[in-house]
Amino acid sequence: MKSILFSHSYFLRFDPKQWALGQPYPPLGTIYAAALMRENDYAVSLFDTMFVSDPIEVTAALTESKPDFFVIYDDGFNYLTKMCLTNMREAAFSMCKIAKAEGCTVIVSSSDSTDRYESYLNEGADFVIIGEAEHTLLELTNHIENGLSNYDTIQGLAYIKDGKVTKTPGRPVLKELDTLPLPAWDLIDIDTYRQTWLKHAGYFSLNMSTTRGCPFKCNWCAKPIYGNRYNSRSTENVVAEIKLLKERYQMDHIWFCDDIFGLKPGWVKELALLLHRENIQIWFKIQSRADLLADEGTVKALADSGCENVWIGAESGSQKILDAMDKGIMVEQIREATHLMKEHGIKPSFFIQFGYPGELKEDIRLTINMINELLPFEIGISVSYPLPGTSFYEKVKADLKKKTNWTDSDEMALMFSNTFPPSYYKQLHKYVHQNYHKHLAKNSLIKLINHPLSANIKSIRKAASVLYYAPATLIEGIRLRKLEEA
Repeated sequence: MKSILFSHSYFLRFDPKQWALGQPYPPLGTIYAAALMRENDYAVSLFDTMFVSDPIEVTAALTESKPDFFVIYDDGFNYLTKMCLTNMREAAFSMCKIAKAEGCTVIVSSSDSTDRYESYLNEGADFVIIGEAEHTLLELTNHIENGLSNYDTIQGLAYIKDGKVTKTPGRPVLKELDTLPLPAWDLIDIDTYRQTWLKHAGYFSLNMSTTRGCPFKCNWCAKPIYGNRYNSRSTENVVAEIKLLKERYQMDHIWFCDDIFGLKPGWVKELALLLHRENIQIWFKIQSRADLLADEGTVKALADSGCENVWIGAESGSQKILDAMDKGIMVEQIREATHLMKEHGIKPSFFIQFGYPGELKEDIRLTINMINELLPFEIGISVSYPLPGTSFYEKVKADLKKKTNWTDSDEMALMFSNTFPPSYYKQLHKYVHQNYHKHLAKNSLIKLINHPLSANIKSIRKAASVLYYAPATLIEGIRLRKLEEA
């Protein structure tokens, strides 16, 4: 039986913000691929880099398993891997060289390698799989096992032939997701993940995906793996995995990491009914869109299913900027969706993006006002980040010069010229966070004054935090204005 050592290139320790947060998710895409290969008679093992300190540590795993194939297969469901961070790229290059020196056939599948396949081939990879990779990987390894050396017929592949980089036509995305085996969860050291979550969050969450792809056209959103086609697992298949995870690992919570959860008409309502029928109670968070959540029936079905938090790409409070992004939503829909979610006990959270080309001070003000008015449960602030394959990237690539990727997820560097310099957007990030927390504290204080009998230690502390956030916001605002004037 031929063997494969799987790995991935996300090293939590190399991303200080995420390491401090302490809420890691196992490499879901990696263990999907491992499950398919095992189903097809390959011996599979996993070198999970999530808690690893140095890529050199892969040497021991290679020595122990002596694999025929070493496969760096990134988790294409995790937005952190889609960011193509340079810390992770360099780690992948190191592992490629180490595995190559050990005599393995080295195969890479990731968002970054799909965009930069020549670089990976030059750094020790024998093959780079372009796009969705499970079936390409199976076809490739079988091809090699059968002693064949002509790879031109394998779709979705890049390799070096006669000294030149060759790329074959792309492979169509998988439509029937239920045909894939459930992820190889047994390869994961679940206890390490559980202990990390319990230490930092007080509960244990695992990740699942119910769909692949996103049909919407936001012009800054890169989709190198699953593309613009949207395909969904059946609710029966999803519930089977939920039951497995609950029974085997006793997780408290699920992060459904789909780009868009429950877009298929009627799917969310069907999930709610099936969970009720099976007497399964779960608690989960998702990503969705404001326009989809401006429908009360959908929001109610989510709440009935156990959804407790929804992250939406609000991005901006300026309709001008949303239109420039080809976002396809209205500011009023953000407002309506937020109110509906709160009415049904779901916590709305916002992804916010500053620095999109053409954004002026007034657009920034509108975004801050929207946050202050709607008071989402959480906000995640970023600056516009150009990735290959997007029309946004094409607009600004001439301005990118040497730096085209962030080192880690908290770098927040604006890499192209805009209304304000990069230092302004870093300060804006600080100011908006402090201002947001000030408004949350003020809201808590008002509730405390109006309903004193409902007070508890948590609500009192939150209200009292206004004494910190009010002056902190003032100081950060003064610093921001100085950068504006400069």
